[in-house]
Amino acid sequence: MDYINDDFKLGILGGGQLGKMMALAAGNWHLPIYFLDQETDFPAGPYGMGFTEGNFKDYDDVYQFGKDKNVLSIEIEHVNTDALLKLEEEGVIVHPSPRKLNIIKDKGLQKQFYAEQALPTSPFKLYPDKESLLAAIDSGVRPYPFVQKSRTAGYDGKGVAVINSAADLDKILDGASMVEDKVNIDKELAVIVARRPAGEVKAFPTVEMEFNPIANLVEFLICPAQITPEQEQEAMEIAIKTIEAYDLCGLLAVELFLDQAGNILINEVAPRPHNSGHHTIDSSYTSQFEQHLRAILDLPLGSTQAKSPIGIMINLLGAPGHTGLAKYEGLDQLLAMEGVYPHIYGKKMTKPFRKMGHATILGTELEETRQRAKRAQQKLKIIAD
Repeated sequence: MDYINDDFKLGILGGGQLGKMMALAAGNWHLPIYFLDQETDFPAGPYGMGFTEGNFKDYDDVYQFGKDKNVLSIEIEHVNTDALLKLEEEGVIVHPSPRKLNIIKDKGLQKQFYAEQALPTSPFKLYPDKESLLAAIDSGVRPYPFVQKSRTAGYDGKGVAVINSAADLDKILDGASMVEDKVNIDKELAVIVARRPAGEVKAFPTVEMEFNPIANLVEFLICPAQITPEQEQEAMEIAIKTIEAYDLCGLLAVELFLDQAGNILINEVAPRPHNSGHHTIDSSYTSQFEQHLRAILDLPLGSTQAKSPIGIMINLLGAPGHTGLAKYEGLDQLLAMEGVYPHIYGKKMTKPFRKMGHATILGTELEETRQRAKRAQQKLKIIAD
């Protein structure tokens, strides 16, 4: 198929920052890419060949958007899969598979899938509602500590409750949930893996994530992860087995726990470009966004080799106490720093801890690079104008 012509159309459900960075990668090939999302002033708006205003959760909006596209993909899981199934029946190529997307966007079905496929994950149980979980706690069937996750619609720490004791019961979430034993975490890891229809699979090096305790968002992402070569090999093998078990094409971000006993367990996955792969834009020969395009178009996958010995990513977040039109203070200071590469997403409105951008810091020695990352974090303030 000739992808570089006006007759070819790649459609993406979602026009946020992931869509924008996908469009920037597509621009290198002048690949015709189109977006569906609610407003044209979303981050991807100015960067595609076209932008359709609509709701990617609505059947009609997704169907009408997709029916003239050759290939469809996503930048968010929570899309209308019934419309994608219908479009697939009519000959549109859809990646990731909407059937597998239905599994992934339900954290309960996701956990059941790992159990059925003998993929390593923590023990869990499903509860239909808050009341059944509370009853299990009262009877002693559900011991502390545990983590409760809403089965659908959770992201970036939302829809997650950590219950250490009876003092935390006011945090219990409403609705159907998946409850898993709390893992004694040593490190939180992630592997971005790509697969194309021809069967080729490639994984990026494992990264290590350190989280902001207040916002529950990644504060520092370190590549490569500070783990043993054996653990690196095991993490990559788990990621490859996972994407092959799902039979997915495109990217799969596999988030992992390394527990204090040395076991590597699957936490959850995302079938798209992911925050844990943003550093690849600057630190890898192929970015995760280009790799996703290669994979869904069944093109040869690019090199996942790192160009820099150390890459650290920081999220650029809205300042606490600020809600309104975004104003960036200190961007000139950030740009003056050597080996620091900021990416501003272009969201008009800021609010506390909202992801407004990220920066990659490249270096040759971990501690020196980490210190520069901390200084970079302090340079830029995103406030309300």
